[in-house]
Amino acid sequence: MVETAGGGPGDGTAEVLDRPLPDGVRRRVVQIVSDGFGGLTVTELPAQLRQYARFAPNRRAKFAGNAMAAALETDPLFRQRIGEKFREAQPELAGALDSGSPPPAADPLDVAAAAYVLRPAGWVKLVTAAGEEAQRADAERAGEESRAELERLRAELAQARDHTRAETERLRVELESAKKEAESLHRKLRAALSDVKRGEAALRKAQGEIDAVRAEAQAQVSAAESESRRLKSRLGETEAALEATRRAAREGRSVEDMRVRLLLDTLLDATQGLRRELALPPVSVRPAETVDAVEPGRMTPKDIATRALSEHDPAILDQLLALPQAHLVVDGYNVTKTGYPQMPLEKQRLRLLGQLSALAAQTGAEVTCVFDGAELAAPVLLAPPRGVRVLFSKPGVTADELIRQLVRAEPPGRPVIVASTDREVADGVAKAGARPVASAVLLKRLS
Repeated sequence: MVETAGGGPGDGTAEVLDRPLPDGVRRRVVQIVSDGFGGLTVTELPAQLRQYARFAPNRRAKFAGNAMAAALETDPLFRQRIGEKFREAQPELAGALDSGSPPPAADPLDVAAAAYVLRPAGWVKLVTAAGEEAQRADAERAGEESRAELERLRAELAQARDHTRAETERLRVELESAKKEAESLHRKLRAALSDVKRGEAALRKAQGEIDAVRAEAQAQVSAAESESRRLKSRLGETEAALEATRRAAREGRSVEDMRVRLLLDTLLDATQGLRRELALPPVSVRPAETVDAVEPGRMTPKDIATRALSEHDPAILDQLLALPQAHLVVDGYNVTKTGYPQMPLEKQRLRLLGQLSALAAQTGAEVTCVFDGAELAAPVLLAPPRGVRVLFSKPGVTADELIRQLVRAEPPGRPVIVASTDREVADGVAKAGARPVASAVLLKRLS
C-alpha cells in the first residue's frame, strides 16, 4: 500500500513502502550508494558513514551496506546527493523514471533500485513489482533446477539398470562355466570312486595354490600401479621445476641483456659526446696543425675558466642532462613542497608533471617522477604526460626507498641525476653512483 504524508499527488517523496525492500532491489540500491559514495566529500557524508570514506567500493558495499541503506532511508539530503550522482552516471534511466515511463527492456531490479533512490511518482509500485518479479524468477529458476535434477536422476537410473543387466549377464556366463566345470568334476569323481579322498585333498591343495597365486598377482599389480603413479608424480614435479628454472634463466638473462645494452648505448653516446666536446681531429695529422697558434673561435684558458658553475646554478642541470643517456629522477613531493607548498597535492602534481614534460621534450633525457603513496587518500587517476614516467610508492614503502631502488636498477656508468633536498636521499643515491641536485635548482630551471 502507498501512504501519503503531506505531499501532493505525483510527489514521490511522500510515498511510503509498507513492506521490506526485496533482497535483489536492496543489493542494487547498496551498489548505487557505493558507486556515488566516492564522489562525495567527507563533510557531505552522514556522520555514521564517514568512517568508510577511504574504503574501496567493493569493501564499502560489503562492510557498510546496512549503514548506507539506513542512511539513504533516513537522511533525505544524503539520498538527494546520491540521486544526483546517479543522474550523472545514468541520465537516460533517470530521465525515463522522471517522465513516468521506465524503459521496457531495462532490468526490473535496476529500475526499482533507481526509483527507490530518486523517489519519482509511483516509485513504490515499481519496487513492489520488482520484488514480485524477482520472486517469480526465483520460483521459475527453482523449477528449472528441479527438472534438471529429475532428468539427471533418470539418466543415472537408466545407467544403473544397464550396468545391472550387464553384471547379471556376466554372472550367468560364469555360472554356466561353473556348471560345466562341476559336471566334468562329477564325471571324474564317478570314474575314481576308489580314490575320492585323495582327489578331494588334491583339489583343495590346488585351489589354495590358485588363491595364493591370484593374491600374489593382485599384490604385484597394485604395487606396480602405485609405483607408476609415484613415478608420474615425480616426473611432473621434475618437469615443473625444469620449466621454472628455464623461465628464471630467461628472465634473468633478459634483465642482464637490457642492462648491458643500456650501458653500451651510454658508452657509445658518451664517446661520441666526448669526441664532439674535445673536438678531436682526424687520425691523420697535418703538418700545419702542429704549429702553436690561436685559431678564430677557439676557446682561450680565460674562456675555459668561466665554465665552472655554482652548485645552485640551474645551468649545471642542463650540463648534466646533456650527458648521453641521462636519467633524471625527481622526488615529487619534495620538489613541489619546496616550490609551491600552499597548493593542494593534486595541483602540485599536475604543475610539476607539466613542467617536467616540457623539460624532457627540450633535453631528450629520460625523466621519472616519484611520489609517496602514503599521501594518497584514494587511488590516483592520472594520465602521465608525454616523456615522463610517474610512479607512486607501494604501501609500506617510502618514496625515498623507491628512488634508491631506481638508482640501484641502473647499470654502473649511466649518468643518473636525482632532484631532492632530502639529505638522506642525496647521500644514499650518491653512494650508489647517482648525482644529487637540490630541488631549488630544478625549480629554477623549470621556471
